[in-house]
Amino acid sequence: MAEINIPNEYSVELSPPDLSPYRHGNTGIPYVWRFDSRKPGPNVMISAIVHGNEPCGAIALDELLQRDTRPVAGSMTLAFMNIAAYEAFDPADANATRWIDEDFNRVWDVEVLEGDRDSVELRRAREVRPALADIDFLLDIHSMQHLAPPLMMSGRHARAKDLAVAVGVPERVVGDAGHAAGRRMRDYGSFDDPSASATALLIECGQHWQAAAGDLARESTARFLVAGGVISEENLETFSEAPSPQSSFTVIEAITIRAEEFVFAEPFFGGEVIAKKGTLLGYDGDEPVVTPEDDLMLVMPSKRLWRGQTAVRLARRDS
Repeated sequence: MAEINIPNEYSVELSPPDLSPYRHGNTGIPYVWRFDSRKPGPNVMISAIVHGNEPCGAIALDELLQRDTRPVAGSMTLAFMNIAAYEAFDPADANATRWIDEDFNRVWDVEVLEGDRDSVELRRAREVRPALADIDFLLDIHSMQHLAPPLMMSGRHARAKDLAVAVGVPERVVGDAGHAAGRRMRDYGSFDDPSASATALLIECGQHWQAAAGDLARESTARFLVAGGVISEENLETFSEAPSPQSSFTVIEAITIRAEEFVFAEPFFGGEVIAKKGTLLGYDGDEPVVTPEDDLMLVMPSKRLWRGQTAVRLARRDS
């Protein structure tokens, strides 16, 4: 297992469900289930545990399967991704099992998937890749290292922000172009093709193990399926409050670490709006990192401050 060694400062409020009943799937791919209404409609997919220490998505999919939720139009695929890392999860060392060998969400480049590299995560990505082939709409459920406002990460294209608005939660929608360290599943293939219609969202439901992350994973899942026309609006009756108005942002810069050491100037958690251009964010080695313009939101400052990784992203509010 890759060495991570990041202390955990948050209590683990969520109980990761037992996924063994879903081992065999019904698609020929372990832990991947597809249900077809045999009526016209989109093929939608919800994926969970791309990172093994993010149980909120597993909780949402487990609930759908426990309730025998079925599509009324199109098809619905439910996929548990990085099973090896998930099964290694230990609340006593909760940061240690984000992955086994490498980040599952940085391997989704076709050349990488079809190349010679090998890892636990790449083997699983190659195994589940066929399930993505005909998906029209994808919701990839994640959570965050810090206690920060949840985010819907919508990618580079307007169609994904439109889908985020149709889903309606959470309050902040952020368009971004990904990470220098590798391509995410949400940006795989036609999802990132400007001429295609396939659309993917990645939701960050809040801090990894807070109870509210599980609640948002369930709600966003239901709203995503309703927005896609795959289940009826009656499924939203459990969520009594109407969603709050959304704010939309676009990442203008991802700060990629170039030195051996990166240190933040203060303990940022994400969601902070830095009012003044030139505000010191931290040091990449000896090089100061400052905000390039006024009023930028910090998106998911990382604890994994290693060379080649994203330290933080800077997002401008959309006009």
